[in-house]
Amino acid sequence: MTATYADALILFGISGDLARTKLFAALYDLTAQGDLDMPVIGVASSDWDDHTLHLRAREALEAGGESIDDEIFARLVANLCYVAGDYRDAATYKELANRVAGAECAVAYLAIPPELFDDVVEGLGSVGLNRNGRVVLEKPFGRDTESAAALNEIIHRAFPEERVYRIDHFLGKDAVQNLMIFRFSNTVLEPVWNRHYIRGVQITMAEDFGVEGRGSFYDTVGTLRDVVQNHLLQVLALLAMEPPVSEHPDALRDERVKVLRAVRSFASDNLIRGQYLGYRDEPGVATDSDTETFAAVRLEVDSWRWAGVPWIIRAGKGLASTVTEAVVEFARPPRPLFADAACEPGANRLTFRTKPDEEIRLSMQAKTPGTALVSGPIELHLQHDRVPGRDAYDRLIGDALRGDPGLFARQDGVMEEWRIVDRVLTDRSPSIPYRRGSWGPTEADALLGSDWTWATR
Repeated sequence: MTATYADALILFGISGDLARTKLFAALYDLTAQGDLDMPVIGVASSDWDDHTLHLRAREALEAGGESIDDEIFARLVANLCYVAGDYRDAATYKELANRVAGAECAVAYLAIPPELFDDVVEGLGSVGLNRNGRVVLEKPFGRDTESAAALNEIIHRAFPEERVYRIDHFLGKDAVQNLMIFRFSNTVLEPVWNRHYIRGVQITMAEDFGVEGRGSFYDTVGTLRDVVQNHLLQVLALLAMEPPVSEHPDALRDERVKVLRAVRSFASDNLIRGQYLGYRDEPGVATDSDTETFAAVRLEVDSWRWAGVPWIIRAGKGLASTVTEAVVEFARPPRPLFADAACEPGANRLTFRTKPDEEIRLSMQAKTPGTALVSGPIELHLQHDRVPGRDAYDRLIGDALRGDPGLFARQDGVMEEWRIVDRVLTDRSPSIPYRRGSWGPTEADALLGSDWTWATR
């Protein structure tokens, strides 16, 4: 059954940081592609009007380096209007209903704090905008298992699960989607994509900057909640999933959820938490804060394919460089033939990198130039050019308008993610201080064991 294409888009939180940095650009690009010929209503409490919203949209596009085509921008603002109001005031939703009168399928995007979800969902339901519509939710979706369950109950009062779209923008990135495409479109990988040939997997999300003025927010979240529970567990699921039975959105999500169900809950003795020196001096951060700005965890996927294979997830701020990658390390040959006595050949590694560049690298061994019959490392390298006007939010908002949930998190998957991290949100050792510009606490090295090293260091 083909989903109904939306005929109205409502953006709650249009005056916020996410709209400024991501959403206006996505609206512009969707307009350029011809996918946004519908009323677009921004909602916020700021004392704006339509003209102010249009000015802020242009300012945001210019600040983001967008080369603005006046004809495309004119088409965007012709559809773009503003509703000012309190999210708890019934009058806000009556005005909103007037602005989208006649719409059969309105998509409501909630780029607002989760504590306001209840008010907005109830308000949308009070004027019937939930009847055939969809709701898109920004993370964080809860703070733990209990709060996530409570949020699900709130959302489902007005929207059934099949019309709930939980955004994890990582899943909208081309390079992240390529994890799945590269795996299942190249049959040469399938025979070796298992515990018999893969020695271990490392997933890293490192940032060389700190909390950048977001201390009051970050101090209530920390690295585990901010990126491990969602982004990085989703990357793990894409790497570890079984082939889906079809390209149907739920077939893809079924396999991701199966992987999450097979992941053991994190234990404190397999987790290292760190906090960069100077974090407590950031504005908005408690002077005695124990919030982690670094987390590294060793885990296992208890499935037939992956039993016994270590997976290491590492993420943090204030580190030596900014890099996001997944590195699959294959087993070494049974004997080091053609090896220099002073240098044992390195393992074959397949690296999927999304930052700073989008690339795939395969590290192999080949004969070194010269008379000696000795091997040395070479790299087969594929680098992607970024498609102009293409961003994760373009793809995800477009999918929500089309009614394609394949790249969105489903309730059962979100609950599994919280189950995985829930225990160590409270039962854990204190954060270990580390120097900014390093790779985090050296104690994290012990998670690798004595015969493994970090792929990026």
